Amino acid sequence: MNKLRSYLESIVDIDDADWNYFSSRLIKREFSKKSIFLNVGEVENYISFIDEGGVRLFIPKEDEEKEITFGFCLQGEFVSAYDSFLTQMPTLYQLEALMDTTLWSISYADLQDVYNATKIGNTIGRYTTEKLFLIKSKREQSLLNDTAEQRYINLFEERPEIIKQIPLKYIASYIGVTPQALSRIRKRIS
Repeated sequence: MNKLRSYLESIVDIDDADWNYFSSRLIKREFSKKSIFLNVGEVENYISFIDEGGVRLFIPKEDEEKEITFGFCLQGEFVSAYDSFLTQMPTLYQLEALMDTTLWSISYADLQDVYNATKIGNTIGRYTTEKLFLIKSKREQSLLNDTAEQRYINLFEERPEIIKQIPLKYIASYIGVTPQALSRIRKRIS
């Protein structure tokens, strides 16, 4: 939980009373590698901070090779099927632990209480929402404007930890190419 407090304090000053109120509503959740912890059709009830590990957001397909990976979140980041979390409607995608993963999670209802009862709740919520929006917007623009090779280079430059920790088949899906095409891209740029 110390990593989470450090992360939040990099955004806003948190007094002990607000931290105690917020942290009392957190639950620790642990998932083993390859665990699906949110399925298509379920409502996302948590927003979570990744204390250890990593998560993949993807659209499942009958043929596993055709799954569409559209997001990764690693240690020190927040993860959620955020559209489902906000609307409290069923999600159309899944969340999977890519490695043994530990999350500190807060439920939708508890987060609403934190927003209402603390000085820092709304600031943290706004910051987190803005950051998630910017990541999504940048990815969408890249898919529309950049070549697959440029998307890979951008990913390598902006989030090198992903290249080191995530299987290449998921990276290929994320940048919108087959694993074979990613292999050719990697050969060209190395």
